[in-house]
Amino acid sequence: MSLRQQPRRIARELALLSLSQIKNNPEKLEKEDANSLVLAAIRTLTSEIHEILETASDEVSRSNERLLSSEIRANSLDGAKAMIKEAIDMTQVAINRLAIAVELPEMIQLASQYEVREYTLELIGTVHRRRQEIDQQLANSLVDWQLNRLPKIDQDILRLALAELIFLQVPQKVAINEAIELAKRYSDEEGHRFINGVLRRVSNQLSNKPNPNAPVLPST
Repeated sequence: MSLRQQPRRIARELALLSLSQIKNNPEKLEKEDANSLVLAAIRTLTSEIHEILETASDEVSRSNERLLSSEIRANSLDGAKAMIKEAIDMTQVAINRLAIAVELPEMIQLASQYEVREYTLELIGTVHRRRQEIDQQLANSLVDWQLNRLPKIDQDILRLALAELIFLQVPQKVAINEAIELAKRYSDEEGHRFINGVLRRVSNQLSNKPNPNAPVLPST
């Protein structure tokens, strides 16, 4: 990773995690410093960790009830095992999120704080200002699906990617690859494959879109 790319990669991650915490207020946005962005990101992660652990705890309780029931059947035992495995997987996700929360302040210190802050705010501001256009483009690219049915983190990964693709002149390959890396880190296997497919369709649509500034060739 080049020194120039590293701050932008950190900025993308910080924008993703703080997007839902930073309100659509241009004046307030300009006053946000690196520390407040990190705090917003950590709050997002903390909230997600709590939700994941609560769900995992519920799965363990349900599996325990099955195991303690008076009649243990083979299918009940298999179901209990599946619940426990799912709870363990969710707990691992929560641990990974906790590790990210601990790493964030150090990540900002290792990179240029100014560049990270500027690009983070540019991404967040672009998503807020262009939200309607971004969501419309996504709606046009989703096949038999609705944007609001996606997990919130997947929605925001897609919105940030389109902000870069359409409004910030980031090369398509870079924007898509960076979004997929975020999806691998914050979504699941199905989510990152889905995001990849949506962004490929967006890329194809943008590539085939007529350029309004292109010269009109005279007819022969």
